[in-house]
Amino acid sequence: MIRLLLRVILIIIAVPLVLSVLYTVVNPVSTLMLGRWIKGERVERIWTPLSRMSPVLVRTVIASEDANFCHHPGVDLGEIRQAIEKADELEEARGASTIPMQVAKNLFLWPGRELIRKAIEIPLAMWLDLVLSKERMIEIYLNIAEWGPDGEIGVEAGARRAFGIPAAQVNAGQAALLAVMLPNPLRRDAGKPTANLQRLAARLRERVPKEGPELVSCLPPGK
Repeated sequence: MIRLLLRVILIIIAVPLVLSVLYTVVNPVSTLMLGRWIKGERVERIWTPLSRMSPVLVRTVIASEDANFCHHPGVDLGEIRQAIEKADELEEARGASTIPMQVAKNLFLWPGRELIRKAIEIPLAMWLDLVLSKERMIEIYLNIAEWGPDGEIGVEAGARRAFGIPAAQVNAGQAALLAVMLPNPLRRDAGKPTANLQRLAARLRERVPKEGPELVSCLPPGK
């Protein structure tokens, strides 16, 4: 019985490690997508290569979600420490989730704020950062993030829903609105932004460099 349990645990550990390597060349689906398919719910996801996304969109999402994306090994320990220090309780800590951590959660884990999930998420994020290039990481993230209330997954579906245009045509203002949707895509709507959402987008635009190198130096020129 113990041997069987150990084998099951090893398989559970091995699956995401093996899939992470496979995802260097295979386009993944998220646990959210799988869950919606199982329940017979709508999923709209059009996989879009990074080269066919608006460069300002890529820069804006990185500025919003993980400004140190190019410089940390999957986990930003400084940001995590600051988030914990600002929280009243450890369970209330917000933010500090890097893009690799969000990719790990979306690909392999469940939603929520449980400490056990975070404890699994951190080493998975570091493994993903090791086996995936930064370019591939942000490409996966932009294609598996939830961007709407009705199964819109990925920035292509999000841009088409909000503005009726492909991700390649998104301008700076639209990119900021899409980026500030990400914390709560079920309630925030880039296509019909509230005054508060517009304020958040305006503040974000001030933080986005005009050119890529300062922010996305780990990506090829023009991204």
